[in-house]
Amino acid sequence: MPKAKGKSRRHKYSYNLNRKRLYRSARRRAAPRIACSHIRHAWDPHKSVAQNLAEMGLAEDPNKAVPIPKKLLVSVGMELESDGQQLGKKIVRKPYVVNEMELEASLPEKKSNTLSRDLIDYVRYMIQSHGENYKEMARDEKNYYQDTPKQIKRKINVYKNFYPEEYKNFIASLKPEKMEVQ
Repeated sequence: MPKAKGKSRRHKYSYNLNRKRLYRSARRRAAPRIACSHIRHAWDPHKSVAQNLAEMGLAEDPNKAVPIPKKLLVSVGMELESDGQQLGKKIVRKPYVVNEMELEASLPEKKSNTLSRDLIDYVRYMIQSHGENYKEMARDEKNYYQDTPKQIKRKINVYKNFYPEEYKNFIASLKPEKMEVQ
């Protein structure tokens, strides 16, 4: 079967083609990216964004969803424009989306604060070797990154804040060793 005509020829760059317009129109047609999984599962691709959000009980425009009271507008001195449109009651066909989102938002946030194992070992070694003497810590041979005394102090404080119980236990375990040496 012969090749399609023009496929083997060298393609020339067309300087007259407006690529920005082509890119914009392609982006406009693309479906919206939805981060929330609850909305993504309830989304109907055959309906508009406004229709989908109205069915879920969500607002498309926050300014229309929570209007500014007239008293505030008059007291500030702004002129009030009335559109003459009355907002009728919208039918929420998918209330489970909002309920799931509220349930997810009410859950307590889990702490994901962790330090690297290398940093924890570094801080523990420095405290074990030098106690509270940050200038000595800065001169230590294990100070590979040549941290200044203030930087070392900051790292130790971060360790104290992230792992307060572990830090207390570590300091408590160091006290008997100090007494044995004396």
